[in-house]
Amino acid sequence: MRRMKYPSISKEEIKRVIDGRGNCSRIPVLFNIWLNPSAFGEKQKAVEDLIAEYPEDVNVIYLGIPGVYDAPADEPSYRWSYMDKNVCASALDASGFIYDWDTQLEALLSDFPSPESRHLIPKDFRRDERYRIGHWWYFYFERLWSIRGIQDSLTDFYLYPDAVHRLFRTLTDFYKRMITRAHDELALDAIFTSDDLGTQTAPFFSLKIFDEFFYPYYKEIIDHVHALGMHFWLHVCGNVEILIPRFIDLGVDVLHPIQKYTMDERKIAKEYGDKITIWAGFDVQRTIPFGTKEDVRKEIRFLIDTYIRKDGRFMLTFGNGITPDTPLESLEAVYDEAYRYGTEMIGKIMNI
Repeated sequence: MRRMKYPSISKEEIKRVIDGRGNCSRIPVLFNIWLNPSAFGEKQKAVEDLIAEYPEDVNVIYLGIPGVYDAPADEPSYRWSYMDKNVCASALDASGFIYDWDTQLEALLSDFPSPESRHLIPKDFRRDERYRIGHWWYFYFERLWSIRGIQDSLTDFYLYPDAVHRLFRTLTDFYKRMITRAHDELALDAIFTSDDLGTQTAPFFSLKIFDEFFYPYYKEIIDHVHALGMHFWLHVCGNVEILIPRFIDLGVDVLHPIQKYTMDERKIAKEYGDKITIWAGFDVQRTIPFGTKEDVRKEIRFLIDTYIRKDGRFMLTFGNGITPDTPLESLEAVYDEAYRYGTEMIGKIMNI
């Protein structure tokens, strides 16, 4: 077995960082959730060898959330859609199956997937002593547009508010039972999900819409997660600066990614760094596919210098999925600089 270049970080150390109770020996790094070596084709082995040299500081377990159209052969109702896929639909965000709430809402809710499904809890995850996260994609807004289509979902808040609330109520009940099962059966330390609420310049909707349609359901789920003794992690792409105070009030423990070129990282760190843990995402749109190795190292140093705090509340990762056009030397630079400089700066800030 290849020897790691750095020691692993314990579960208790990760909890201390997230809770703002101090740092550990280096900045926690969680790159691999966003990296699929098989996507690199002939470079797959080189990518696998690279990541094998560095510890991944958490254990991410993917929950068996229902698909939109596809269902297990032995449980055909374990999917969000009650009908087959519309093969005429093209773009992902336009391929919803609910075309008319008035005639389709009852059918959707009456055939909702069950959180008791045996397919929900994976059996083949890696069992170790790392901090353990239960993860799925698409929380509320992403789930809404996945069944409705992005354009109609944005008008539904005004034209069909009752339908949105009924869907979100049913989703909330599903999520709460799913989270309880995942906690009990997988011994989780955290729940991590996604809801891309922002465009490059602002959220998709106003604070008024967020407060009416999202806040109460987010709150119910996050309170439930906390009652089970877990942290709540949230991935939200885009410029969501005006929503960050809401996330803090809701009790979001870890926020990802503070997307590059959409918000001022220094401002976010100054105003909110002591109130919520920033899981800072390295830029995948420009820097890593098109920058030089030194550009990559410089950006890692910038992120660490910007977000590092004596009380913790900072971890490092990619901002989103790494594309296969990423140069291997840039990927190597990301890993090397994150672990090396992250260790060095913890020593300096803690006067070790």
